Amino acid sequence: MMLKQTPLNAAHRAMGAKMVDFGGWDMPVNYGSQIDEHHRVRNDSGMFDVSHMRVVDMKGAGVRSFLRYLLANNVDKLALPGKALYSSMLLENGGGIDDLIVYFMKEDWFRIVVNAGTADKDIAWMKRQAAELTRHLPTGDAAVALSPASGGKLDRGNTPITITSRDDLAMIAVQGPNARAKVWQVLPQTKAATEGLQNFQAADCGEYFVARTGYTGEDGFEIMLPAEKAEGLWSALHQAGVAPIGLGARDTLRLEAGMNLYGQDMDETVNPLESGLGWTVDLKSERDFIGKAALLANPPARKLAGLILLDRGVLRGHQQVHTAYGIGEITSGSFSPTLEKSIALARVPKEVQIGDTVQVAIRDKMLAAKVVKYPFARNGKALSL
Repeated sequence: MMLKQTPLNAAHRAMGAKMVDFGGWDMPVNYGSQIDEHHRVRNDSGMFDVSHMRVVDMKGAGVRSFLRYLLANNVDKLALPGKALYSSMLLENGGGIDDLIVYFMKEDWFRIVVNAGTADKDIAWMKRQAAELTRHLPTGDAAVALSPASGGKLDRGNTPITITSRDDLAMIAVQGPNARAKVWQVLPQTKAATEGLQNFQAADCGEYFVARTGYTGEDGFEIMLPAEKAEGLWSALHQAGVAPIGLGARDTLRLEAGMNLYGQDMDETVNPLESGLGWTVDLKSERDFIGKAALLANPPARKLAGLILLDRGVLRGHQQVHTAYGIGEITSGSFSPTLEKSIALARVPKEVQIGDTVQVAIRDKMLAAKVVKYPFARNGKALSL
């Protein structure tokens, strides 16, 4: 099967990247030492090609009403233009279709970034729910009616709501304590609009959509831009001293930061309350959303916990975790370059407490691990020793 390529594929190869199949995409796993790349992001700046992720624009007067029902978190929290919200998107049974970021730009424009491996499924789900929306929303001003002639668009009065996959955009994440300064050095025209951004805010700078978000536990920007301009920005950032970083270091960085990876730490078989994502679900408001009834009817019996290995070895996904309350399982595990210890996220019985010692089955041995609060590291510092 032919692997999909981002607009930066040739640039990765020119830089000597080791390329791998990542969910059907030809992506760089490293450009040399994965540990050096990890430390570069924690201590200086690094850039990631995240163009395989999908940008989805929703536009129209009824978008907020639609997203109130579509997402588990409440978009009514978004009042300031540019503000972003992290949310789960669920099946009716509470299982996680995806975790995503939604940006409120204007009342008739919300931008959503979804994961690469779930993008087509996500968009199909969004369009299916849009088609069924009339039976979920009240009549009157909040009603959104499907226009059969619009090919999947919604009509609210005379204003269509469109769901558009922005395949014309690339995305580059620049992360690390010096990341923002490097971006302003290369894109000085964006500084005025972005230097006042708080975490989880974005600014539309014309060709460049700049968000103060990321997946590493460090400060920085995620930049969406026309695909044909991606290689030029990548090269300019590199000349400014920003190191290219592969998927290997991206994974250890996000694990240290306690951030979930779809397909490992959560998926359609697990609800967000058992994946450490309860904060992405709004169960307090009277608002209904897809999956709410299932979450309320099935209180979680498990939770996501952090582990630090006390013995010699390496924690890996799918290893069994033996606790006093039953058996759990590691969802993500690796060696932490920042802590210089093996760490993991594990789904364990809800009775397990921080400070408990558990046993992890590694090959034919039972090795001791301590239950800790995650994140393990952020902003260049270890937190869970």
